[in-house]
Amino acid sequence: MLKTVTATLLATAAMATATFACEIMLKASDTHPDGYPTVEGVKAMGKMLEEKTDGRICIEMFHSAQLGEEKDTIEQTQFGVIDLNRVSFGPFNNIIPETQIPSLPYIFRSVDHMHKVMDGEIGGEILGAFSDHDLIALTSYDAGSRSFYNSQKPITSLEDLAGMKFRVMQSDLFVDMVGALGANATPMPYGEVYSGIQTGVIDGAENNWPSYESSGHFEVAGYYTLDQHLMVPEVLVMSKMTWDKLSEEDQKLVMEAAKESTAVQRKLWAEREAESEEKVRAAGNEIITDIDKTPFIEAMAPVYEKYVTDEKLKDLVARIQAVE
Repeated sequence: MLKTVTATLLATAAMATATFACEIMLKASDTHPDGYPTVEGVKAMGKMLEEKTDGRICIEMFHSAQLGEEKDTIEQTQFGVIDLNRVSFGPFNNIIPETQIPSLPYIFRSVDHMHKVMDGEIGGEILGAFSDHDLIALTSYDAGSRSFYNSQKPITSLEDLAGMKFRVMQSDLFVDMVGALGANATPMPYGEVYSGIQTGVIDGAENNWPSYESSGHFEVAGYYTLDQHLMVPEVLVMSKMTWDKLSEEDQKLVMEAAKESTAVQRKLWAEREAESEEKVRAAGNEIITDIDKTPFIEAMAPVYEKYVTDEKLKDLVARIQAVE
């Protein structure tokens, strides 16, 4: 027992020393659980940042929505209460028009296409738009392709979606997307989806393999249709208030660490997708892959017409579609 107590005291002392060594402790938020690729991506950024600054700048990770759901944490980040925040592009759609473009259904042809766009000049322009909203967008992470899952029946056509109730992120674009497919959209915080499906408030939701699995949604929604309607990147943002307090050199190091963490996150993402798919299939869930996407894509015409309105956004769409 004495050895255990001594070891605990030594570990506590070591942690205190490490914390004390950090001149700047950045508070980071993520709605996903510990071990999730986006959480681990930010942790990797923290390690890189400590190395680059000789321990001066550290990151404290608050996962599992400890600091609130995404909408709440965005406001906290704008006010400087939270320093770093990993959020999907979706919740920004109503305040930053440029974020609507990567959020458009079927805008990306593949994961490689999405990477080329987001890592290039176009992606830089989209991330740059955050600075007018008290946020600095550091990098984009992978979030896979989003597909519909539900508790009622296999979905193989648009007709199957008619009248069904699906949770979407709190984004007008996502609401309109589901409506254009003939279903009913219910904006709802991510943390309420499990009970919503379980109690019949909604029939299902739409998300990627890891979210479908890690949230436990696959336990209450046994049908997963791989229509892959969205391939929305995640964004890692920093409070502009926090950013402005850093020296130019530290700003450069923070940006470098964020960009370098992207490769770590993407690798973990690919591995996690495979693991999640294997787990869901082993559970006996019905995975629908035989689906003609053409009617789904054609149904999105009014969504593009509504959201791609000015010439700047139309140009972004055209340039993204032209990327080989």
